[in-house]
Amino acid sequence: MRQKIVILGAGESGTGAAILASVQGHDVFLSDAGSIKDKYKKAFVEYNISFEEGSHDTDRIFGADLIIKSPGIPEKAPIVKDIRQKGIPVISEIEFGYRYTQAKIIAITGSNGKTTTTMLTYHILKNAGLNVGLAGNVGKSFAWQVATENFDYYVIELSSFQLDDIVEFRPYISMLLNITPDHLDRYEYKFENYIRSKFRIALNQKDNDVMIFGSDDKVIMEYLNELAPPCILVPFSHDQEQTIGGYINEKELTININNNSFIMNINELALQGRHNRYNSLAAGIAANVLDIRKDIIRESLMSFVSVEHRMEKVIKVHGIEFINDSKATNVNSTWYALESMSRPIIWIAGGVDKGNDYSELDALVKEKVKGMVFLGTDNSKLLSSFASFEKPKSEARSMKEAVKMAYKMAKPGDVILLSPACASFDLFENYEDRGIQFKKAIRDL
Repeated sequence: MRQKIVILGAGESGTGAAILASVQGHDVFLSDAGSIKDKYKKAFVEYNISFEEGSHDTDRIFGADLIIKSPGIPEKAPIVKDIRQKGIPVISEIEFGYRYTQAKIIAITGSNGKTTTTMLTYHILKNAGLNVGLAGNVGKSFAWQVATENFDYYVIELSSFQLDDIVEFRPYISMLLNITPDHLDRYEYKFENYIRSKFRIALNQKDNDVMIFGSDDKVIMEYLNELAPPCILVPFSHDQEQTIGGYINEKELTININNNSFIMNINELALQGRHNRYNSLAAGIAANVLDIRKDIIRESLMSFVSVEHRMEKVIKVHGIEFINDSKATNVNSTWYALESMSRPIIWIAGGVDKGNDYSELDALVKEKVKGMVFLGTDNSKLLSSFASFEKPKSEARSMKEAVKMAYKMAKPGDVILLSPACASFDLFENYEDRGIQFKKAIRDL
């Protein structure tokens, strides 16, 4: 049935939704209060999509049968409040794409590790010869691929924002890696709201579907009985042996699915470190559920190349190593980065605070960090949080300035680690832009 569909936001997500709506024969209008990138405008022209930028035509928006909201637009935005008040249905691009595909979906969320796990799962499926797409927070828009491709499988990384506006979205395999406080500014500063949002990944799963979850995570286990769907529950752990699921000990990664065991020496894994072994375990379980051959899983876990901007070793300059962890946009991600370091750290942090509690980092900062550079338009919370630490501290307003300051603090054998623990939107377009500028500033030293 032809509908009047309005898309709010013209990023990758909104553009993909607009293209799918157009291909499906709907009456499409896209509205963005900001400016639209040229590459997306070209797509709108190609698909004959009506659009506006710099303002919202409320008459056209309020006349919609259905609104698809980009995940970056918060509920507190005035236009969204007005739409809710008028009772117009609002869904996410992920939900919209799901309505037009029969593909099997592997959906992955968590506060940390979801990009690496998504990329690793995709890597295994691709190596197995499956016809698979990569979507969500990585890869192209899910809806865009549904409109223009014909995949049998999708591996989709999902944020809480994308999950907030699903209705029928039902993955065959869902993964909930972990839950730690993040994006609380979008959830009325209530951790429980964020937790419930993450659990929505399994909202519509049925008895033949599979939910893979981190059983070491106390938050997940606390809410599992209340919120888990009636599907097959498959835990993975770093601490406890699992009869069904997966676990890791000092030497081996073990997966048990359907009385079929997969064992691999942890030293063979391409990704090292406690958190990365966790990601490898989760991806390996998903591959086992899909009956991918053991030799392909093993080879894939050995050959995977790490994600850009996630603990990415950039270069050594005069014996000082630079590591780009720009994707660490919350405290827990930065905790893992600091914890994995064995050499003295000059730590570059800062950006848009999301209701962070930096005290979780105190022990690691005390033990491992020898100097700090706070990079952002407002560093007051970081400065006050670490005021009692008698270590060199500097403030920077640009990446170039931050890298120069960190380099002056460092000595041969040290690590300069960009692991911001914050969002990037005060000084950068996104975390990728922040990481790219970090690497350019190093080259310019």
